[in-house]
Parts: sequence; C-alpha cells; structure tokens
Amino acid sequence: MAFATAWSPAFFWLHSPLAGLAVIVPLWLSIAWTIRAFAPLDRIAVWLLGPYLAWVSYATYLNAGFWWLNRV
Repeated sequence: MAFATAWSPAFFWLHSPLAGLAVIVPLWLSIAWTIRAFAPLDRIAVWLLGPYLAWVSYATYLNAGFWWLNRV
C-alpha cells in the first residue's frame, strides 16, 4: 500500500518519471508476490488481484514510455 500511495507524489509532484519508475516497479513486484503467495490459499483473491496487476502493468508501461521519450 505504501508503494501505491507513493507513486503519485513521485511521478506528479516531483515531475520525475524516473522516480515514478523507482516506485512502480516494486509495486508491481509486490502485487505479483501477493498473487503468488495467495494462490494456494484463496483462488478468489488471486482472480480479484489480476485486474489490479494488469492496471499497474499498463501504468508501468506508460511510466516507462514517458521516461524514455523525455530522457535528457
């Protein structure tokens, strides 16, 4: 939850796509780890986290693209 909360300030307030990437990549990894940890315990939780992982994957792609196109 800390990574999810930290992404907006890192990306928008600091105007830093690189800082956004530094936050969103661990966020993506933590979601993937949570899905893997819950898989043997609760299949419904895994399916409910799937769209969140997809959304963060898309946001990571956009963040990385924004950084790539605007690097100095």
